[in-house]
Amino acid sequence: MEGYVLSNCVVAVLLAAGAFVLRRAYQSRLWREAGAAVAQRRPASLGVVLIFVVVALLDAVSWVGPAPEGDTFGVQKPRTLIDRAFPVDWNERSYSAPLARAEFYGGQALAHPRRHLLGTDIIGRDVLHLTLKGARVALLVGGLTTLIVIPLALLFGVSAGFRGGRWDDLVFFLISTLAAMPSLLLLIALIAVLGRGPVQVCVALGVTGWVGLSRLARGETLKLRELDYVRAARALGVSEARILFRHILPNLMHLVIITAVLLFSGLVLSEAVLSWLGIGIDGSWGQMPSSPGSASGSMAPGGR
Repeated sequence: MEGYVLSNCVVAVLLAAGAFVLRRAYQSRLWREAGAAVAQRRPASLGVVLIFVVVALLDAVSWVGPAPEGDTFGVQKPRTLIDRAFPVDWNERSYSAPLARAEFYGGQALAHPRRHLLGTDIIGRDVLHLTLKGARVALLVGGLTTLIVIPLALLFGVSAGFRGGRWDDLVFFLISTLAAMPSLLLLIALIAVLGRGPVQVCVALGVTGWVGLSRLARGETLKLRELDYVRAARALGVSEARILFRHILPNLMHLVIITAVLLFSGLVLSEAVLSWLGIGIDGSWGQMPSSPGSASGSMAPGGR
């Protein structure tokens, strides 16, 4: 299956899953009231998140069409909805300031004067175009890595705090060892072993990013297991699995939500640093200030 077809299928599945979740949440009075409270108290934040999600989805939908007008080579390649919002010959020869008429170096006239809202970079790529395309990579890294980090952190942190004993000592030793390592060097080593693909980068970020939440989950579980209602459940013969899913995990959700929100931006920044070093994901915001040699030429809709 072609890569762009798979990407379109993933977008369709995500939209269907999102519609299903929203429908079920709307049917629940608790989630409906919570959503209304968020919309009333944080409308700007909610709007920014929605804009990022919409831009990322638009850049994930692509198809192969006829060679666009102005493409002298007649090359047919998949172009996303974001790409199609910019002309195929949108690139310039060199750097230019926002809404400039001429290039910064040499003062030559631009092919599209006063039309580059954020200007162009050192090799003539439109900065607004690169910025919009980077949103998809940012959401991919933040979302997929968070889905890796949270289960790992809860698995080790909750089990260590609830079981105690040698398992707690082993998990705490692992947490302390990973926390003592320079995270950037560990990321570079993992990516060198796993490869530079998007999934591999997210796995590397997940393996190195679960330590903080796991430490919090362990400490909170140590406190929760000594509370009266947990002791009462044990005295009544309730199984450990039921205690974990009924009493421990629900009381950890506030930590999970807060940590996930804070972790998301940190993961995007970490991936941007990796891309700036040349070992991240193509299309990332980290490649925008990179040297031309490390930038991905596939990011631009067309060349000059």
